[in-house]
Amino acid sequence: MQKILLKLLTVAFILSLSACGLLPEQKDETIGWSASKLYSEAKDELTAGGYEKAIKYFEKLESRYPFGTYAQQAQMDIAYAYYRLNDQPQGLAAVDRFIKLHPNHPNVDYMYYLRGLINFNDRTSIFDTFTDQDNTERDPKAVRDAFDSFKLLAERFPDSTYTPDAMARMKYLVNAMAQYDVHVAKYYYRRGAYVSAVNRSQAAIKDYPDAPAIEEALFIMMRSYEALGQKQLRDDTERVIQATYPNSPYYTGGPKDVKAKPWWKIW
Repeated sequence: MQKILLKLLTVAFILSLSACGLLPEQKDETIGWSASKLYSEAKDELTAGGYEKAIKYFEKLESRYPFGTYAQQAQMDIAYAYYRLNDQPQGLAAVDRFIKLHPNHPNVDYMYYLRGLINFNDRTSIFDTFTDQDNTERDPKAVRDAFDSFKLLAERFPDSTYTPDAMARMKYLVNAMAQYDVHVAKYYYRRGAYVSAVNRSQAAIKDYPDAPAIEEALFIMMRSYEALGQKQLRDDTERVIQATYPNSPYYTGGPKDVKAKPWWKIW
């Protein structure tokens, strides 16, 4: 019985090989294309949103014509295509490869900017406060990486065309990082971990003193001190709120969109 099965398997294997031989080979349409032709076709795909095909063409271009401006531009466009595909690991790898190979390229500032954008693009999955996911479970690493990338661009290329936008995004990211700490402080407060709520609020105030989220951090501190029975610290924090944010909705009754709730339940 085993011999029969072995023969059948052998015959099936031979037939499969024969079938493969009968299949026509897939023809590479780009064979014989010049560097300019390859780049033009790849660019057209990129513009049309065919990012995967564009990457394929750019990689062929770089492989066949590794020297010259077309190859360098292809490397940059590959990184951009991965960015548009939301493929963060591949995009960052392509950016870092270009910077390593061409640190003095006239457009290397764009690659630093693109690195920031690739990380920045992941921000909504981290700080989307309108979902049910617990914000304390979210890793702010991508936001910090984006901030560091934009900061590096601003420091190395202060006159770059991309620096003003990078600076604006940095301001947003600073508040996002501060808001993350505030989310964590609220998490602790809701669970009665008032000392931890105070510590996290203080961390936000210390690290991001100018961020808008600091207003809420102070409010959480005040409520936490009150829950801990620390009247003096509670009153001191309240005076800071009154002096710094005299019209704070958190101090005067809570944000307008939650007035139907008790004033201290702002989340």
